[in-house]
Amino acid sequence: MTEGARLIPCSDAVKRLWDYLDQALEREDVHRVEEHLAFCRKCCRELEFAKEMRAFLASHAAEEVPEDVRRRLEGFVDEL
Repeated sequence: MTEGARLIPCSDAVKRLWDYLDQALEREDVHRVEEHLAFCRKCCRELEFAKEMRAFLASHAAEEVPEDVRRRLEGFVDEL
């Protein structure tokens, strides 16, 4: 970490996790997220969950997801 730089808080790291997984962040934001993940076990668990959720959804993409399940998942993801 550069001198004077501050680590981002968990709330910022979690907000960026899906974009991080999609490789849709600017280089500086990737660096900030990775610095945070290097020390925060809680956010590492959030990242692992996001990876598992993505894999599950990808493997079941051809199946129809019931509407109530889809709404709950969308609500959960929005809370992240």
